[in-house]
Amino acid sequence: MKIAMVGQFPPHVGGVGVHIHTLSKELVKQGHEVYVITYPHQNIEDIDGIHVIGTKGLNIPGVRGLMFKKNAKKALENLLEKEDIDIIHGHYLFPAGASAVEVGNEHGIKTYVTAHGSDMFEVYKKQPLMRSTIKNVLKKADVVFAVSNALKHEIIATGVTGISDKTKICWNSVDIDKFSSRENDSFKQENKLTDKPIVLFVGNLIKRKNVDSLLEAKKIANSDYYLVIVGDGPLFKKLNKKVKDENIRDVIFTGSRNDVENIIPSCDVLVLPSFSESFGLVLIEALACGKPVIGSNVGGITEIINDDVGLLVNPNKVSSIASAIDKVINDDEFRGALSLNARGRAKIFSKVDIPYDEVKQ
Repeated sequence: MKIAMVGQFPPHVGGVGVHIHTLSKELVKQGHEVYVITYPHQNIEDIDGIHVIGTKGLNIPGVRGLMFKKNAKKALENLLEKEDIDIIHGHYLFPAGASAVEVGNEHGIKTYVTAHGSDMFEVYKKQPLMRSTIKNVLKKADVVFAVSNALKHEIIATGVTGISDKTKICWNSVDIDKFSSRENDSFKQENKLTDKPIVLFVGNLIKRKNVDSLLEAKKIANSDYYLVIVGDGPLFKKLNKKVKDENIRDVIFTGSRNDVENIIPSCDVLVLPSFSESFGLVLIEALACGKPVIGSNVGGITEIINDDVGLLVNPNKVSSIASAIDKVINDDEFRGALSLNARGRAKIFSKVDIPYDEVKQ
């Protein structure tokens, strides 16, 4: 079969891109042909047997989404003139999902959309003007996927006619060969971080990820560790300034990296203190590397972290985050026990399921 995906894709970094890449690779492995239409980037190229189509436009917040909706739709139309596409799959309800359902409906092609989290938890809930647009995408899609049960409940709560019957779970998955428990201290050696434990954050530096509270927790910590923050985003400069102005010691900002599989093995615990999170892909990546995890007691995070592999915290209380980090860092036996269970937990999320009704596995 020929499947057209729409959404974020490498070389763009982020959980949506990882999800599309993982699913597309499995489809190609099974003999299907996959085309991915993604955001503009100067280094767009086909990878892993996947045809990658970059759109035109500007990567400017507020404008980027509207431009991508228009340009992705145009790219899809151009693709349909050349290829007999069987399935269209939009990842993230707007703008990718909106483009997918419009073209799919116009051409009578079965269309799937995947909600990845902030499209519902942030855009739908906090931007009233976008609600009718997102509801329209949910209405027009033939099948709606959610990456966690928490997200599925949010989608059903929209009250769109028939939404409960056509919404299904499609978990994120982790490549347990790429993310492994093999010894790898290259990042630690590269940055000369060999004399203290490493607490790691990986993600976009946006308000929802709550990195500010990680810095506040570092200030009141009863343990001595390096805090490594991997990622970029609109708060990068502000957070760096906070570290300098408040003299918060042993904090390292790496910026965006595309080799997190080589960074996670160097840490002692990974922390995701988000205010909201549909799933938390980086958590299962850390577990696959045999690392304990700490995450907020919200959304899909609670479907990943159990008592065997980590701790849940209140993202609104810095003391909760700080004490959890102290517990893992200061108690070697406890940390070791969590580490022993981590990879087994990750293996639950390692199988890549092809979610389409038309594709028999």
